[in-house]
Formats: sequence, structure tokens, C-alpha cells
Amino acid sequence: MPININKELPAYSKLIEENIFVITEDRAARQDIRPMNILILNLMPQKIVAETQLLRLLSNTPLQLNIEFLRVLRDTKHTSKDHLESFYRTFEEIRTRKFDGLIVTGAPVENLRFEDVSYWSELCRIFDWAEHHVYSTLYICWGAMAALYHFYGVPKHRTTRKVSGVYRHHLENPGYSLTRGFDDYFHAIHSRHAEVRREDIENNPRASDQLVLLSYSPEGGLYLLQNNNGRKVFVTGHAEYEIGTLGQEYLRDQDRSLNPDIPYNYFPENDTEKMPQMNWRAHGTLLFVNWINYHVYQETPYRLEDIH
Repeated sequence: MPININKELPAYSKLIEENIFVITEDRAARQDIRPMNILILNLMPQKIVAETQLLRLLSNTPLQLNIEFLRVLRDTKHTSKDHLESFYRTFEEIRTRKFDGLIVTGAPVENLRFEDVSYWSELCRIFDWAEHHVYSTLYICWGAMAALYHFYGVPKHRTTRKVSGVYRHHLENPGYSLTRGFDDYFHAIHSRHAEVRREDIENNPRASDQLVLLSYSPEGGLYLLQNNNGRKVFVTGHAEYEIGTLGQEYLRDQDRSLNPDIPYNYFPENDTEKMPQMNWRAHGTLLFVNWINYHVYQETPYRLEDIH
């Protein structure tokens, strides 16, 4: 089944060109099914890029998904006002509604204290609102670090160098539905200047009692966690990244004279002239499909108003 998005969204034509199954709102309204209502809080500066990447992964579920986008009020510098007004809601516009699922993206603010992020108080309101208005929430990269800090007091730590590359991960608790069908080892992308450390979770009684570590990389660190009932999922990497995203970030950081390391295990033979080969898409697709199926569709009440 397809994702249901506004036909005017820039991602629509790109996904159609890639043979991704999407439908318009008019066609969705004629289908006699109960679609899943998914809200995406997009904190990334290049919002159109992030929209397309996330929608591409969500399109592979067999369910119909109604997608809406949410923004915070102080995050408007990099995207046109017309785009935000056309395709995004504010928290005040949706705070009385309920959703089957919520995705919170990352944001390039890892070097700031959480409390110093301009929209931190609004983000905390959204986190707390989601506890009783959303059945399951998927937090990505900085969004995952922020939620782990807000809910469990787990700190983030700045890394000496940017964690950037394609890292080999292994399963630590393979019996959970979120990782059903995963290989014992798989690749996933990280791109961040901070980390959440395993020992901070294991030595924090509140976190260790409520969180399950599902996947880890010796080089990339923690990758995938969930709380005990699966209503909070934390992904510290970027399963949604396209094949050229890390390379573009590397060139951008070079242009800014940040002296970046070549992304780990990304360019063949570390030769930046060679085209990377994608080896993380199958995992990323399965991760999103499993979240939608097992944590949202199989568990959420049929009546959205029954979510609590």
C-alpha cells in the first residue's frame, strides 16, 4: 500500500520518478480502510531533502500512511516561508489531535547543550504531549539523544572527531520485533558530533530498567534502542540517508575548513573520486517497516481517541 502525501510536496514528483507507490489525498479518501496517521517533526535544516529521504523508507510498508509534517516555531532559517506554510503544521495546530506514530528527526546542534537550543522548551512540550497523543515515536540521531536526555537523564558527550561513515553493527537482543528479519551483522550510517554512551545507560537505574539495547557498533557506538513496551524507539544513526549524503556533508565540511576525516568505510579504498556503494538501504527499509508494522499498526488502538 502507498503513502498518502500532498501532490504539491516537492518529494512527490521525485518519488514518482523512482517508481515509489504514492497516492494523492483525493484517492486516499475513496479507500475504505483505516490508514495509519504518521506525524514527522522535521528539525533538519534542509527540510525538503529530509522529507524525501524519510518518505522513501516509509513507502515500503504494506499499509496506507497519512503523512503530516510538524515544525517548531524557531526553526525557519533554511526553508522558505511558502514551503513551511504550505506543508507544515505548528504544535498549536495539532496539539489536540492524536496520531498512530511520530518521527522526530535529527538536527545539527550536537555541540550545544540541550538547554541552549533555541527551541528546546517547545521540543520538550512536544515530547511530553506525545506520551499521551501518539502510540509510538521513532527518534533519530540528535532527536534520539534529546529524548534520552529528556525522559531518562542520559547525557550526550561531544566526540573528538565527527562520527561519520558506514559502520558494521551487530544485534545484541535479536528476540525483539523491531529487529525481526535483521541479519546478525548489518551496516548503518552515522553522522554526528556527539554520542550517547553505553555505560551512562547501564549505570542509570531509571534508564537501565526501562531501555533495551538492540544494536551496537564497536566503531560507531550505540545505534538502536527501545523502551520496554516499544512506544519509544531511538536510532542514533541515519538509516534514511541517500547514497551521496555523506559525501556531500564531507565536501561541505571541507569548504568550511573544518578538516573533516574521510567518512569511514564509505568511499571505496578511501578514494573520494570513487562512487560509494550502498549497503545500508535494505536494513533501513526493514527498520522502518518493522516499526510501522509491529510498533504502530499491530499495537495502536483502532480508535485514535483511545490512545493514552
